[in-house]
Amino acid sequence: MSTVTTRRYQDIRRALLAREELALIDVREEDPFAQAHPLFAANLPLSKLELEIYARVPRRDTAITVYDDGEGLAAIAAQRLLALGYSDVAVLEGGLAGWRAAGGELFRDVNVPSKAFGELVESVRHTPSLAAEQVQALLDAKADVVVLDARRFDEYQTMSIPGGISVPGAELVLRVAELAPDPATQVIVNCAGRTRSIIGTQSLLNAGIPNPVAALRNGTIGWTLAGQQLAHGQDKTFTQVSAGTRANAARQARAVAERAGVQRLDHAGLKAWQADASRTTYLFDVRTPEEYAAGHLPGSRTVPGGQLVQETDHVASVRGARIVLLDDDGVRANMSASWLAQMGWEVAVLEGLSAADFSATGDWQPPLPALPTANAISVEQLQDWLQEDGTVVLDFTTSANYVKRHIPGAHWVIRAQLAAALEQLPVAQRYVLTCGSSLLARFAARDLQALTRTPVYLLEGGTARWIAAGLPLQSGETHLAVARSDRYKRPYEGTDNPRAAMQGYLDWEFGLIAQLERDGTHGFVVLP
Repeated sequence: MSTVTTRRYQDIRRALLAREELALIDVREEDPFAQAHPLFAANLPLSKLELEIYARVPRRDTAITVYDDGEGLAAIAAQRLLALGYSDVAVLEGGLAGWRAAGGELFRDVNVPSKAFGELVESVRHTPSLAAEQVQALLDAKADVVVLDARRFDEYQTMSIPGGISVPGAELVLRVAELAPDPATQVIVNCAGRTRSIIGTQSLLNAGIPNPVAALRNGTIGWTLAGQQLAHGQDKTFTQVSAGTRANAARQARAVAERAGVQRLDHAGLKAWQADASRTTYLFDVRTPEEYAAGHLPGSRTVPGGQLVQETDHVASVRGARIVLLDDDGVRANMSASWLAQMGWEVAVLEGLSAADFSATGDWQPPLPALPTANAISVEQLQDWLQEDGTVVLDFTTSANYVKRHIPGAHWVIRAQLAAALEQLPVAQRYVLTCGSSLLARFAARDLQALTRTPVYLLEGGTARWIAAGLPLQSGETHLAVARSDRYKRPYEGTDNPRAAMQGYLDWEFGLIAQLERDGTHGFVVLP
């Protein structure tokens, strides 16, 4: 078996500047990751390593460097990666502290490469924007204006500009002509903060649409800080476009992609890229998830284009890899690819597809290693056991899901913190483990059985099956065995954030360009 070595900050910096493939993986939970990390670090918590690594780092001889901040997680992650078949695994010398001590720049928040790139785009292109007060005045005056929300639909529903229409980022160039058919209509693009509104606005400008376009400056944060009211639960969205609109948008998008240096592949070219054992190739379908489920190219993964540009690190976790995008209209793939190319990726659009190529149906299924064996029980068995003392239920779902609903009495646990959690749990005659589907719980069951002589069982079908059976549920933070560090609370999401946190987030975004300059590894090139 290969051994784990150490890799220095200087080695990673050199590889980044040389555009070599590498995966720098932070194996802490999302909240500590968001407090400080290198620019191109990808967050893949040790807790979920087996569930995500094959999709995010598909080539087994990729140079992988894992790190933590002294918690002891990286050494465990390295051994697990070796067991999963990865051959070039190293631990970052000195961990996060070593990176800092060697002069490495550290960044806060999540999806930082995309957010920093958005700030650079605005700086270079002087992307037009309107303040919240100006947009409110236009709406109050019933001016000829349309507000397009470039976020995911669920984010839009949580809070949005009154009268805004949900048009996730990659859909903008395809849909705008029918949402604002009069060239005189003012188009305003918004998100929660800054990035997606900047990229969305600049997408429309790059494509050459005739309308005046502006970003809502600072998004829903700016709206809130201006003392203006947001709407909740809106459901306005785009409809199908005509063949003429689609063809014209395809011409516009292709022209932008060609300016950005996006490559073209046919089926044979894709197979050649995928057969190249020395390179990583991601294949992403950038249409809507609904379109993907109805029919997609076998082997592709659904990643809507707007979110791909916003969260590239979460799906393409190998910096320096190749990315191939596809759609069925020539708009969304080309526009998304144009941005990825400017962000330093080698990217191509797959062409020559016919309806027959979209032959697979259903949701994307991540590649997984062999699943551990477990002693599974039914929901009926658990229901019986809960009538008596001695059964301790451990829930490994996300903390947000747990708070929303969980099996009564279940304790919420982070898999990587099982040993510490055991000290907080009541004495058990048996443990029953669950999560949404019991997939993550199946891996946790193996970990737990190695820590205790108490029998460990897996709830077959997980909490989803308990819910489907109509059995009782609890909500709230009723039994947290560890702190809720699995998710960083974003200052721009939700409706209950302190104003100081929102303003602090904006101030942080404004400082990203200076951080990029200090870091010096980004490789971003913004189209003139």
